This record gives sequence, structure tokens and C-alpha cells, in this order.
Amino acid sequence: MANSVYNPDVLNCIANLSNDEVFTPPVLANQVLDMLPQELFRDATVTFLDPFCKSGVFLREIVKRLDRGLAEVIPDRQQRIDHIMHRQVFGMALTELTSLLSRRTLYCSKQANSPHSVSHFDDEQGHVWYKAIPHTWVNGKCKYCGASQEVYDRGSASEQYAYQFIHTDKPETLFPNNMKFDVIIGNPPYQLSDGGSKASARPIYHLFVNQAKKLNPRYLAMIIPSRWFAGGKGLDAFRESMLNDNHIKYMKDFINAKDCFPGLSISGGICFFLWDREYSGSCEFWSSNAGKENYAQRNLNEFPVFVRYNYAVDIIHKVNNLGEKSIMGILSSRNPFGIPTSARGISEQFNGSYTLVSSQGEGYIKKEEILTNNTIADSYKIMVTRIMCEHAGEPDRDGMFKVIATTRLLNPKEVCTDSYIVAGQYDIIDYAINLEAYLRTKFVRFLVLQAAASINLSKATYSFVPLQDFSHPWTDEMLYEKYGLDEKEIAFIESMIRPME
Repeated sequence: MANSVYNPDVLNCIANLSNDEVFTPPVLANQVLDMLPQELFRDATVTFLDPFCKSGVFLREIVKRLDRGLAEVIPDRQQRIDHIMHRQVFGMALTELTSLLSRRTLYCSKQANSPHSVSHFDDEQGHVWYKAIPHTWVNGKCKYCGASQEVYDRGSASEQYAYQFIHTDKPETLFPNNMKFDVIIGNPPYQLSDGGSKASARPIYHLFVNQAKKLNPRYLAMIIPSRWFAGGKGLDAFRESMLNDNHIKYMKDFINAKDCFPGLSISGGICFFLWDREYSGSCEFWSSNAGKENYAQRNLNEFPVFVRYNYAVDIIHKVNNLGEKSIMGILSSRNPFGIPTSARGISEQFNGSYTLVSSQGEGYIKKEEILTNNTIADSYKIMVTRIMCEHAGEPDRDGMFKVIATTRLLNPKEVCTDSYIVAGQYDIIDYAINLEAYLRTKFVRFLVLQAAASINLSKATYSFVPLQDFSHPWTDEMLYEKYGLDEKEIAFIESMIRPME
């Protein structure tokens, strides 16, 4: 056995702890730092801010780069470290615990004024600030972050997660002398409980992005969930602003969040981006899936939702070139019959009953319990699951997806719960059968995947799927030929979408 010693970076270990506090692994932090112009680390006047410190990894890695880059400018090592710590690197911690951890990472001491600190300050916080503040409650919600008063108004003895950086209308007043920063960088919190059912949570990462932009840095670099690509749950305005922001110079998207946060499942994946105040143009976009990466220079606002696979763009163009209507026109919205997910009906059939299909099987209900789409209830139609087959929207180990978990033909007098959406309304069963076969093709499921940025498959995620003539069946081969897909495009679809049994 070789005399090797396993000496892991403790911040790598912390980064694997939980989904609740997504700590950044050093490797990922350095990928984000690599986006920045590297001459910044040879400039003794450039200032850096991480306004949402958790482990302090960004601050540590910035200091390491500045230490190397300024070696000729400030030859004395201690003078150089003092200059970097006091004049260039700043942080704002999320909680009291993370403030201690970040100072320990940056200064090698929990207190910046300790004799053990690598650079001495007059107070214990140094330039990693933390201040406990309350939420501002309005009608049971925080006016700044939307946190539930019922969940987070629990006294000063418990952490309330009222993040200082986003709990103000004027973030510039949070810093001494309204100081300016050249680079704002970090990995903000992703969500907070909103007091809804089943641990419902609302995204908050976009609030940190918007707040950072108010400070008008030269560069802004952040790691955030990719769910904003498709909007939803408070993200529609943010999606629109991001897709139309031509200052976004670089973006990398990880389809599977485990590729950058090992051991964690984050629905819809993770991305990081570089916003450059002086840049205006298209975005250098990298897509990463199962270790395979591809690059394209993209206009982010080309489609209403962001298409995260570069190779898919030309396929969508070929589909759109025929000018056909979208299949969205024959799809129901959520909860097609007004029947909640929890409904099961009764076990025995009765005169005039309708069959209710739920995730637990079949039961029977009265017609009066069907609150919407009564005419569809008496037709042939196709039931489709509205939750993606893949856990957290993650592909399998080969980078492939099934997307749609289940489809089923519903006969007249058969309805379903809110677990499904419904497609079509036909008097002739063959049309419904042909529609179902179409929905099960790899071609359709590939197009659905392009509009899906989370596990939810709503009506909107079918926006790229064209409507067909369902008087006859469709196969993938027929669709590939109809839309003129070449061998590489066909191979790309086949490599991504698993068959449905």
C-alpha cells in the first residue's frame, strides 16, 4: 500500500451535506471564477463581494488567485494578504453560523480580530458581515422574500432566514460608505417554505440576482437553479428579464445537478452565468449532460421558453418552418375535470356512474362531481401524466429521458384526477388511439423536454409539439421524414429519449 494520505478539502465535504443549504464545492466555485477576465486577479484595485456566504469558498478561492496575481505588485506576502483582505475581498453571510464558517475559511479564525487571523482586523467580523434582521410581515407573508409568517416568525432564538441582502429596497446602504463592487459573485439560497401544503416552497434565488444588479457591478456571476428557463411560480418576470438581457455573456447549464453538486437532486438542474455590464450581444451557452458538453453562440430570447439543448434549436426551427398549429390547442389545463388528486371515488360501480382514474387505480363517481369539461368526459380522449417520469428531472446514467411516464386512452364516461392532463376530444376511437401513439413517439417527447425545466409537465411544455392529422397513425420514422431531420439530428433524439414500453 502506498504511503498516500487522504486529505480532502473540508469544503468539498460540506458541499455534500444537504439540499436545504446548497454549499458550493471548490471545483464548482473555480469554474465560476474561470468565467471572469483573469486580469482582474492581477489588479490591486478590483473589489469582490459574495453577498450570500455559506462556507466562504468563493472568498477563499478569490484570495488564492489574488495572492498569485499580485505577487509582483506587492512582493511582501503579509502586506499582500493584508491588502487583499482589507481592500479587495468582502462578504455578507446568510446566517450567524455561516458567518463563523466563512470567517474560519477566509481568515483561518472565527474572529477576524483573533491573534490566529491571517490578517488582523479591529473587530471580530472583519469584512464578512452578518446582521440578524426580522422579516417584514404583510398579510402573513414577508414583503421582501415571501416567507410564511406562520413558518418563520418564531422568535429570536431560532434562525428566521431573513437574508439581509434582499430585505431592503436600497442594497447600497448595506455597505460602509455606500461602497461599490467590481465583481459580485456567489451561490444564493434557492427557496423558502411558503406555508403551502406538502412542504411547498417558493423560489427566492431570482431576488438575489435582481438585487445584485441594482448595485451595478462590472461583473455579476451566480450559480442558480435552471428552473427559471420555463418560468412559473413567481419566475415569469425573471425569465423574461434574463432572456432579454444582452449583458449575459456566458452561461453553462447542467441538466443533472449531481454533475456539479454530487449527491444532491435539484429539480431542473443548475446553471451559472456571467453578466458583464460593458458587454452587449449574444450568449456563449454551454450545455452539459452526462459528461458530454456542447457549445453554441445563442440569443437567449429566441423562444418564449429557453431551449437548453443547443442541438435542439435547429430541430425546432425545422418543425416551425411548416407553420403548423401547436398541439396545445387540444390539451386541457391543469385539473381537467375539477377533481383533486386525492379523490378516489367509491369502489363499486352504480347506475349512471363515471369511472375515475387516479394514481391509485380506479373508482366511481357521480356525474355531478365532474366540475369542468363535461363534454370531454363523454368523449374519447388521452390521459397523460403531468409529472415527469425522471426523479427531479434528472436523466438516467446514460443521459437519457423517458419524459412522459404514462398515457392512457379514456373512453366516454371515464375521467381522471388532477394528477393528469387530457388531450383530444373525439367521437371516433381511432383518432384518440392515433393521438396516443403520437404522444408516445420519441419525437414528441423530445420536443416536450425542450420546454420542461422542472418535473412538472403542464400544457405549456407542449408548446413546441405540432398538431397532426390523427385520421392515421404516426411513427418516429414518419415524423423524421416529414420535418426533414438529418442523420445527426435523428441520432441526437434517439440518444436522448428512451422508448416507452
